[in-house]
Amino acid sequence: MLRITDLKVNYGGIEAVKGISFTVPEKSIVTLIGANGAGKSTTLRTIAGLVKPRSGKIEFMGEDITGKGPEDIVARKITLVPEGRKIFPDLTVLENLKIGAYLRKDDITDDLNYVFDLFPRLKERSWQLGGTLSGGEQQMLAVGRALMSRPKLMMMDEPSLGLAPLVVRNIFEIINEINKQGVTILLIEQNANMALKVADMGYVLETGRITLSGTGAELLENEGVKAAYLGT
Repeated sequence: MLRITDLKVNYGGIEAVKGISFTVPEKSIVTLIGANGAGKSTTLRTIAGLVKPRSGKIEFMGEDITGKGPEDIVARKITLVPEGRKIFPDLTVLENLKIGAYLRKDDITDDLNYVFDLFPRLKERSWQLGGTLSGGEQQMLAVGRALMSRPKLMMMDEPSLGLAPLVVRNIFEIINEINKQGVTILLIEQNANMALKVADMGYVLETGRITLSGTGAELLENEGVKAAYLGT
C-alpha cells in the first residue's frame, strides 16, 4: 500500500532522515521504533505532507505522492494522529470529530456512530470541550477524529505517550480493532514492547537510518532490540 524509497529529509537545518526505504502492506500494522531524534516523527510528517522531502519517493496505492500537501494526502485517505493529540481544546468533542470529516460531502452519521461505539466515553462527553478531557480521552478523540475521514492508512505518532498503563492497553486494543476493520496502520511508539506485539512488521530507526527490520515477533526476540528498547 505504501512504499518509501531512499527518503531523505532535512528538518531544522539537520538531515533528520538519511535515505530510508520500507514498505507498508495493505491491512497490516507496521511500527517504527527508535530513540528520540531518530527521525520517526519526521518520517510520518513527511508522508502526511507537513514536511517536504529533500529527495526520495513516497508511493501510495501505486501513485507517487511525494511532496503533495496535507489536504491532498487526506483526500487520498491517509490520516495522521499526531504526537501530543493536537485536538482543538475550545471545541466540543462532537465539533472535533466533525473537523475530521471536513473534506467529505456525504452523510457522516454512520461514522460518528462507529466512533462512539469504539469510544463510548466520547459519546457521553460529546458536548464537553476537548480541553476538559483527560489525557486518555483526548487520545481517544484524536483517534476518533482521524477515523472520521474513513482512512485507508492511519499513521499514529506516540499514541501511548503520557498515559496510564491501563489506558495504554485500551488504546492498543482499539488499534487492533481498527486494523481488523481493514485500516492499515503505520505506528510510531516509544513503548516498543506493546508496539512490536501488535505489529506484523517492524523497523528500527537510529539517527535517521533503518538499522534493523523484521516481523514484530522477530524483533521482540532480537537481543539488540531487547537491550536497547525493551529494558531487558
